[in-house]
Amino acid sequence: MGFALPRYHPPDFSVPALVRAPLVTFTPVRQAGVAPENYHATSVFPEYFKLGQGDWRLLRESRMDCVVVLTHEGDLAVTEFRRLQVGDRVACGRGENAEDGIWVHPEGFEWPRRSVEKFAFRTRITRETSFSIDYDELHDLLEHEREHGFILWVLGPAVTFDHDARGAFSQLVERGFVQALLAGNALAVHDIEAALFQTALGQEIYTKRAAALGHYKHLDAINRIRALGSIARGLDQGLIRDGIMDAVLRRRVPFVLAGSIRDDGPLPEVIADVYQAQDRMRALTRRATTVIAMATQLHAIAVGNMVPSYAVTAEETVRPVYFYSVDMSEFAVNKLANRGSVTARSILTNVQDFVVTVERGLRKRETGCR
Repeated sequence: MGFALPRYHPPDFSVPALVRAPLVTFTPVRQAGVAPENYHATSVFPEYFKLGQGDWRLLRESRMDCVVVLTHEGDLAVTEFRRLQVGDRVACGRGENAEDGIWVHPEGFEWPRRSVEKFAFRTRITRETSFSIDYDELHDLLEHEREHGFILWVLGPAVTFDHDARGAFSQLVERGFVQALLAGNALAVHDIEAALFQTALGQEIYTKRAAALGHYKHLDAINRIRALGSIARGLDQGLIRDGIMDAVLRRRVPFVLAGSIRDDGPLPEVIADVYQAQDRMRALTRRATTVIAMATQLHAIAVGNMVPSYAVTAEETVRPVYFYSVDMSEFAVNKLANRGSVTARSILTNVQDFVVTVERGLRKRETGCR
């Protein structure tokens, strides 16, 4: 049948509860960075606000745990607390069922049901869960999103620790399945280390043999790039000739490397200011229609908190934002599934095997060898 997005059903605004609902109240900010009492905090779900003339307005670019500001142009802006300025008018009301002029709509999408049984075994993600259908569905989704969406990947450094996985992800970049990348210093460092020395943290990425003085390799990689001033100059001068950062830069894929307290170096492109990094990440998460987070618990949770369960397209249709969490740890994959999103999917596996399997499956489809 091919891939199709689930249908979205907006609320029926003709029902008495919504017709009789009051207009939402907006209260001005009195202190910069501090929301007024009884502020409304956003969720991951579609939310509607009743404005003048009974106009129910959907939030276009939402984010969990933010507030809603009515702009001078009459638009609704989802805003972090730290950005609030004196005089900003913030939506107030804790009711989510129209009693405060706010309607939270968690059941808008028409999702197919896999089971109709009231009692069933194996309903939770564990090491015994089968994922064959998940890969097939992900292949369908990625082929659709490459043409009609925006695919955002969130990577931990483990992807670069294996020769085949590093090559497979580079191929995903080359073929347009990576439209933005979020990571930390380590992902780029060990990818560049692999390009220079064929090692990651001093271990050869194919043979797994420890290199002589291997503990210096990632530091030498950082030092060489810092001497040049940027990763891009490493490409220009022929120092970096393969790998993930090579592919990302050559394809002009936008990326954000967010710094952490434990970074070595770091690389010149790493953003040390946490709020500047968050702002840059948010600019990309606003565009995301599919997010795949692999082997990076804290980064995945951070991005998960920035991404709502839906997006409004240029054609003014509402569609889901898919979020895949991939890790070997049951805790890690279930953490994102428990954030409240109906679109969070978990795959419990070695991320290196995951990347190779995804790339191989997409390549077979493109060459007609299913």
